This record gives sequence, structure tokens and C-alpha cells, in this order.
Amino acid sequence: MTDDTIINEPSLTAGEVEMLRFALDRSRAMFAWKTGGLDAAALNRPQPPSSMTLGGLIKHLTRVEDDTATWRLFGERPTAPWDTAENGWEWQSAAADTPDELYTRWREAVARTRAAVDKVLADGGLDRPAGFTPSRGGPPPNVRRVLVDLHDEYARHVGHADLFREAVDGLVGEDPPQPS
Repeated sequence: MTDDTIINEPSLTAGEVEMLRFALDRSRAMFAWKTGGLDAAALNRPQPPSSMTLGGLIKHLTRVEDDTATWRLFGERPTAPWDTAENGWEWQSAAADTPDELYTRWREAVARTRAAVDKVLADGGLDRPAGFTPSRGGPPPNVRRVLVDLHDEYARHVGHADLFREAVDGLVGEDPPQPS
């Protein structure tokens, strides 16, 4: 078990910010559990008919985390390697990364997003306008919408990771085992 898989349950009457953070962190914990502890062969195993891999999922969600921490919340350009990478590059390039590189970069990106969320919540809260303008035009969404969208991205890909991991080694379940 790693710290990434620990789920800190809030009060059943927690407020909106605490519940949004809990939902996102619970999805991150499930993702960490479903993708964790695998070697390069398992991470790079495609799951036909899709060409997606668990390693590609990890690198994709690393990009989503970094995109959220920079552009979505603050309107700042993404940092390397995302600043020059073509959209979708992470899916194919993950095979060149070691498992340790993939896991470490994802954990670091999650930490950057958590710090960015702390900063934006201290400066206007969930109703604060996000830093980017949608490509379809109109006003920027609020921070609440950015966090919900981030959670939705995890929800979609945790489902993929669940199926892929079962195919790799039979691991099944909804939540990672928790310390007693």
C-alpha cells in the first residue's frame, strides 16, 4: 500500500469544497491502486480492440493534472514536456518511460494540482473564474467546473484502468484496501 491509495473519508455532512476534494482524491486513489506496482510489460500491454495501455493512462492523467494546475486554473502555459508535445503524444510515448518515471511524474503532477487548488481556493473559492477561456468562446468556467471536469476525467479512466488491470493480473474491487 502507498500513500496514493489511502482514502481519507470526510464527515458525511462535509461542505462542498471538502466533498469535491474527497471525490477527486478517492478517484485518484482508485487509479493509483489499479495502475500501481506493475512492471513495464504490464504497463505497456495493449487491451484490444483499443490501443490504450495502463502506462498511457498514467501519462495521460499526468498531462491532465499538469494542464489543470497551469492552464485551466491560471491561464498559464503548460510546462515541459506538455508545452511542446502534440495532443495525444503521451499515449504513445509512455512506452519509452520506465514504470518509476511514470508513477513519479504522475504523483508530482497530482501534488502540483493540489497546491494550485489550494492557491485558487484561498483566492476566491469555487466561484472564482478559472484562468482559461473555452475554445468555443464565452466566459471562463468557475473553479468548481474545472474540478468537476478533472474528476470526470478520472472517473472515465478509472473504468478503463479497472478493466485493463483485471486483464493483466486479475485484480478486482472498487476501493483499494485501507490500513486498519
